[in-house]
Amino acid sequence: MPSSKSWNLSRRTFLRGSGAALALPVLECMGASGKQAAAAPRRLAAIYFPFGVSMPPKDSGKSEWGWFPEKEGRDFRLSKSLEPLEGVRNEISILGGLSHPEVRKIGGHDSGDTFLTGCHLLARGLRNAQSMDQIAADHLAGKTRFNSLVMSTDGGVGEPTRSSTLSYNVHGRPIPALNQPRQIFERFFGAGDDGSALGRRRLQSADHLLDLVLEDARSVRRRLGKADQEKLDEYLDSVREVEQGVERSQAWIGRPKPELTDADRERLKLDSDSQVPEDYIATMFELIYLAFRTDSTRVTTYQIGSMGDASSLSGKFPQLLGLGKNLHGLCHAWNKPDGIEPLGKWDRFLATRFATFLQRMRETPATPDGSRSLLDQSAILYGCSNSTTHNNKNYPLILAGGRGMGFRPGAYHRFDDSVPLANLHFTMLRQAGIPVKSFADSNGEMPELLA
Repeated sequence: MPSSKSWNLSRRTFLRGSGAALALPVLECMGASGKQAAAAPRRLAAIYFPFGVSMPPKDSGKSEWGWFPEKEGRDFRLSKSLEPLEGVRNEISILGGLSHPEVRKIGGHDSGDTFLTGCHLLARGLRNAQSMDQIAADHLAGKTRFNSLVMSTDGGVGEPTRSSTLSYNVHGRPIPALNQPRQIFERFFGAGDDGSALGRRRLQSADHLLDLVLEDARSVRRRLGKADQEKLDEYLDSVREVEQGVERSQAWIGRPKPELTDADRERLKLDSDSQVPEDYIATMFELIYLAFRTDSTRVTTYQIGSMGDASSLSGKFPQLLGLGKNLHGLCHAWNKPDGIEPLGKWDRFLATRFATFLQRMRETPATPDGSRSLLDQSAILYGCSNSTTHNNKNYPLILAGGRGMGFRPGAYHRFDDSVPLANLHFTMLRQAGIPVKSFADSNGEMPELLA
């Protein structure tokens, strides 16, 4: 008589016998709810902050403000900088020692552009490569109303080595980031075109105009020199992205946008701006949460700050929080007696906002029976491309969530220089179901992070 007792097997369980080992196929008992968990959408997010973190010298007497835990494994203890994450400690993996080998060769403040690409910009004439998130977005195109949500505090694209976006298309060109909460809200949840004849005519008209532009451009291109052809190609990339957006709108025009509850709307402060960092960052995180919860997109990036000029919108955040210096100046004082604690408090501020976002994700079911949360079905990378200013090694990184994608969070892992950060990107893509064979300079997956 079959037993009624439920039991679970890891996806990495093997059948062993006669010296051979065979990996089991995916079975219903491999993870809660079997088919439900396997069918639930998988999501990727990347959240970035610039210039490094607090890493006090051992003789400073302020080691409690160090960003990284002191003890590896599952018994790690969070410092004051990351203490707000204590309530979700079993949902995060803290990662030390990782970096992009090619990026170690460039200036410390030139590395933000490379966080999701691993590209040696200076060796490629400042041309980037496709970012990890956009590889996923291209593969998932059409499954949601929006292929991806690209956000940053400073908005737009910035300039090479001082980019204000984390996302790059298949040609390595930057994708403009959105930075106005109300604009993002209206795009994702506003009324928009409801399938009316007027809405359809508008899209058809836009489609016709784009056809004319592309036809004319092809004719012009044949008469241009190589340098001008490259400039025109960059322009045409932008036109094609608009064209793709029109096509997506046509496919979704008859489907209503998701409705939000009054409680959802109360949490959003859509008129907040960079002058009030607490409300602004919280609202940007809430927009990611709502975009994932409503399955409006499955890929998101958010650059909290860029490595641009100290007077940039994000650069003023610490001053507005009463921490004294602009962001660049604050991070440069990482080893100064009077700079360690203010930088640690900035790290703590960011960790507090991140923790609230993760808690919201964890409280939201992602499967009909509630066995998996939205956090379980999302792999979220949080971190920076510097450990301290001008140091492109030992990135401070957290990988959150992903239990339903095969990850096993809840530990602090340290890696040596032989493990490229691209291995993490590669693993995230594979666990999200994106059939890539490699990413950047990856040399394998990261089994340490998997169940």
